Amino acid sequence: MVAGVIKDQNGNPIENVSVLAGPEGTTSDKNGNYVLKIPAKKEISIVFSHISFINYSKTLTVPEGRTIRFSPRLKLKTEELTEVDVKNRNKDAQGIISIDAAKVKKIPGANAGVENVLMTLPGVNNNNELSTQYNVRGGNFDENLVYVNGIEVYRPFLVRSGQQEGLSFVNSDMTQNVNFSAGGFQAKYGDRLSSVLDITYRTPSEFGAAVNLSLLGGSATVEGKILNNKLSALVGVRYRDNSLFVNSKDVETNYKPKFADVQTFLSYQINERLKIDFLGNFSKNEYNYTPISRRTKFGTLAEPLELIVYYNGQEQDDYTTAFGALKGTYLVNDKLQLSLTTSTYNTQEAEHYDILASYNLGEVDSNLGSENFGEVSFSKGIGSQLNHARNNLDALISNVQLKGTYISNGNNFQFGAKYQIEDIRDRLIEWEVIDSAGFSIRPPNHTLNNQPYEPYEGKIIPYQNIRAYNDVQIKRISGFAQWSKKEEWGTNEVWYNLGIRAQNWNVSGATISGNSTQSTISPRGQFAIKPDWKNDMLFRFSTGFYHQPPFYKELRDSIGEVQKDVKAQKSIHFVLGNDYSFDLWNRPFKLISEVYYKHLTDVNPYTINNVRIRYEAKNNAVAYATGIDLRLNGEFVPGTESWISMGFMTTKENIDDKGYIPRPTDQRFKFAMLFQDYVPTIPDLKAYLNLVFNTGLPGGSPSYADPYQYQNKLNSYKRADIGISYVFVDQNKQFNSGLLSNFRELTFGVEIFNMFDVQNSITNTWVRDVYSKQSYGIPNYMTGRVFNVKLGMLF
Repeated sequence: MVAGVIKDQNGNPIENVSVLAGPEGTTSDKNGNYVLKIPAKKEISIVFSHISFINYSKTLTVPEGRTIRFSPRLKLKTEELTEVDVKNRNKDAQGIISIDAAKVKKIPGANAGVENVLMTLPGVNNNNELSTQYNVRGGNFDENLVYVNGIEVYRPFLVRSGQQEGLSFVNSDMTQNVNFSAGGFQAKYGDRLSSVLDITYRTPSEFGAAVNLSLLGGSATVEGKILNNKLSALVGVRYRDNSLFVNSKDVETNYKPKFADVQTFLSYQINERLKIDFLGNFSKNEYNYTPISRRTKFGTLAEPLELIVYYNGQEQDDYTTAFGALKGTYLVNDKLQLSLTTSTYNTQEAEHYDILASYNLGEVDSNLGSENFGEVSFSKGIGSQLNHARNNLDALISNVQLKGTYISNGNNFQFGAKYQIEDIRDRLIEWEVIDSAGFSIRPPNHTLNNQPYEPYEGKIIPYQNIRAYNDVQIKRISGFAQWSKKEEWGTNEVWYNLGIRAQNWNVSGATISGNSTQSTISPRGQFAIKPDWKNDMLFRFSTGFYHQPPFYKELRDSIGEVQKDVKAQKSIHFVLGNDYSFDLWNRPFKLISEVYYKHLTDVNPYTINNVRIRYEAKNNAVAYATGIDLRLNGEFVPGTESWISMGFMTTKENIDDKGYIPRPTDQRFKFAMLFQDYVPTIPDLKAYLNLVFNTGLPGGSPSYADPYQYQNKLNSYKRADIGISYVFVDQNKQFNSGLLSNFRELTFGVEIFNMFDVQNSITNTWVRDVYSKQSYGIPNYMTGRVFNVKLGMLF
């Protein structure tokens, strides 16, 4: 028997390589692995072939009872393709976008990494550069699936703002493959409404180390193989500090963040059929925040206003998460592969703050000839606001999952079953007292008082007061089965996929009366055809029912109480897509177009404050999302890949039959450009431009207010990040002596984030004028222009 890993000249694994030895044959998997049975004690010629690579042959003789490991490296047929990804038509047929992991680390952004590149894709939006969360085609942050090596990963629950988030789970220094679907995905993926991000960490083949340093933090990665090359190990450590960004905002603060994590991926090849993988992560995010003052100008030219705030108090948050997953993969025979995965995720979160804000809301003198031009000339509201929270959450999520793949006569069957237990213990204590000109503001539902004309002698009641203690257990059983096939229709190529998912869940707990059990069934299907035309085009259509059984956050209503009978939100997807590959300027380009419509029922309305989502837990709305996404990628500059994305979308909801209004994620138009270039006379000097324009989101509404009365929009989001780097050492530029001979790669770069210093806002702070009883939405501006330097080293 012969086994090994097939790679290209850059060390990247190659999928779907044909391996033939006379009548015996096989193909490599997505990680480049192959296993081929050949007769013992006989000289056999093995041929490795792929449409994009030069054929390679090797003559071997295998001793009796032995397995020889042979891992060839194939050369591309055309040198001009070295900077272009080898496209997988199977992924195109599935509507999956593949992103080169090597490019992910080079693209500038406030949160550089996989999610930063996703923001440049059509249909993917986020107006908060300090957050790695994103919404897709009208969905919210909680509607996206994220997998690492086939294992679902989670985010902390209590994070309220992007600057508290710290680090994404996905470590881009450890990433090999990045696949993303914005809708209409297959049944093998889980029960969410919007998207799938499928990450694969690489399996090292030799020793290597990488170190990246910048003013925002640093990372280190070590990899290699030990124990007779049977155990491969990949370990990454990261640290991040967002002080540069926070100090660029209009709020003066003392800010001490500490975001750090360590991850490891181990893979042990017991024999040619059995492999054991371990994925582990531990992260510690401490967020200490002491606001001092804030000055924000807003309003119109006719009525300019300014909010001046002075603060007392502080916020101390701690998010500690641990994750471990063990996966065994067994190749039963050439047709059947099984895997068993067990994982546990624990998060312990604390959100504690006491902040007193004394504010002055005033009219600004706009008379150009005035000595006090630009200063506050009249106070419309003077008051104070005291916010208090003692929120603690401890969540333990454990599961075990069996998956299988059976391939026979061109038919690909995949199936799986999963059992999961979620144990959540949550204390939610929040209250807010508002005092305006000496008079405490009563809650909106409080009996009307006539201050200041008549004294009110009752007790001071908080404007908001949430107190909840929840001890909840959720047990889930889910499973899927799907069939895929590729075949010929005459001279045309076609792909089919049909599948079904099902889930049953039970909600119970010490703080819940009784329990609730519900079930869902989700059929899904895909069809794609590549006509035998002169033009290289592929058409695809996806549809299906997508259910999102409620996670803990969706069970908890706006006052913190758990509603056990909350139903799964439901959506029907219709996605029609086209891929058109062509040559322009003698270089390869590709235009991807998708039209989609999503109809949603049993919708759980929610509000967003920065990145915190709070649900009504009532299933009292219906909604829809529809739009078109366009993406053109190719070699705009020879030897580099860039792309332009555009999206048009509208999403609306109807709450309690009051009529359709925009959903909190209703962002009508998006334009994004990811552009790479270099100086022709100095090819080692490279530039990367990341440009995003989004039309404004709905501005939200004050607490307890009717959203139908607050339908204002925030301003458009405009941002441009640029990075310039010089390559001292890379695979094409090696040194045999001197200091640079110690490096496999060495780069130094400068980055400018928000280089046009645009004031973007993500949410509104609502301040009330006690005289007119009017609430003003004061925009919370995001980061200004920030400079960063970074150094990358690979040994």
